[in-house]
Amino acid sequence: MRDAVNSRTTGTAGVPRRRERAVLVGIRGPRQPLGELEEHLEELARLTETAGGTVVGTFVQEKARRDPATAVGRGKVEEILEGRKSLDAGLVLFDDDLTPAQVRNLERLLEATVVDRAGLILDIFARRARSREAKVQVELAQLRYLLPRLARRWTHLERQAGGIGVRGVGETQLETDRRLIQRRIAHLVRDLKRIEKERGERRKRRHEKAKVALVGYTNAGKSTLLNRLTGADTLVEDRLFATLDPLVRQGTGEWARFIFIDTVGFIRKLPPQLVASFKSTLEEAREADLLLHLVDISHPRHEDQMRTTRQILGELQLDDRPVLTVFNKVDNLEDPRAWRRAEAEIPGAMFISAAAGTGLEDLRRALEQAANEETVLAEAALPPAAGSVIARIHALARVLGSRMVDGKLEIRYRARRQDAGLLAKMIREAGGQHS
Repeated sequence: MRDAVNSRTTGTAGVPRRRERAVLVGIRGPRQPLGELEEHLEELARLTETAGGTVVGTFVQEKARRDPATAVGRGKVEEILEGRKSLDAGLVLFDDDLTPAQVRNLERLLEATVVDRAGLILDIFARRARSREAKVQVELAQLRYLLPRLARRWTHLERQAGGIGVRGVGETQLETDRRLIQRRIAHLVRDLKRIEKERGERRKRRHEKAKVALVGYTNAGKSTLLNRLTGADTLVEDRLFATLDPLVRQGTGEWARFIFIDTVGFIRKLPPQLVASFKSTLEEAREADLLLHLVDISHPRHEDQMRTTRQILGELQLDDRPVLTVFNKVDNLEDPRAWRRAEAEIPGAMFISAAAGTGLEDLRRALEQAANEETVLAEAALPPAAGSVIARIHALARVLGSRMVDGKLEIRYRARRQDAGLLAKMIREAGGQHS
């Protein structure tokens, strides 16, 4: 356990305020390597800093089975309480998710605010949400997280539960809050559906370009790469979750053929409430012709980060999209053996430095090849009366040219392979010819 120098940050009114002092708690399983646990706690410390806190101490409990009441057991709780008081920390952060009952018990025993990993990530998202869409998604995730934890908010009424005039007040208020939250959740879900519809309309107008979605672990360098390829001025910080809102930008110069989509970074144990809420945002990635999986190869546990990204892509049902793996930050790589291992594990992967601009020409050629493999060049001859089919071709494909020949409209187009089959069927049903 270590102490740290207390620091200050700036409040919303520009007035310096004291950063919250926090202690971290990790639970090591029976077969978990110590290095892995330390890496997880380092990531938790970075999350704490991103949320505006200062880590002043760390506690580790080695436990084969979680204690149902406190997760760590009564003896470790007493140790944390003593350390928390000596370090003047008012916040206790657990690297693992806690049940509502465990949070209530721990807050009572530790006499401090207790937050689990999911709650901390939700707090960071709430701080960093800027667009209307991101704010709606974060609020929805927070309310879904809060709903089963409402009881802890009303523990101050427990002592009065049997008193005259206040009997049942706590339960009545609890049920009222539940109804209000459920009503608010329903309202936010409707809002997200409207936003998703608006996004769908915008996506229809972008079918003429090959779309590439940048996905990967948080802080892998996606925003830096987006800026390099599109000339955008996206915020770039050496912090987790610097980007929450999906940014859609057209490439510049030799990259003009592509539309790039920067998505929110993934992280280990991403709260399920966030995964559910951000599905509409990640529809942008679902519409992409190719997923560019960016990996920080200089990170000591980049293999774990890659597995986490693949797992979340599966949860979001995005794992059926073609993926190009790109190892970034090669200029920060100290061990050249990591490069050779990555080449052997993922043949065809690219190696770049988005910050330095190295390896980008090879990346562009790989994207060109991948985009061509995933699209089909086709021609159709349709009677002018088949207006709905012609409109569908324009909506789903990139029209390269059209002309009238012998009373029929000949259209030359390039479409995604999955859309090409649908269009061919529609063309034949409309009495047209397809080749």
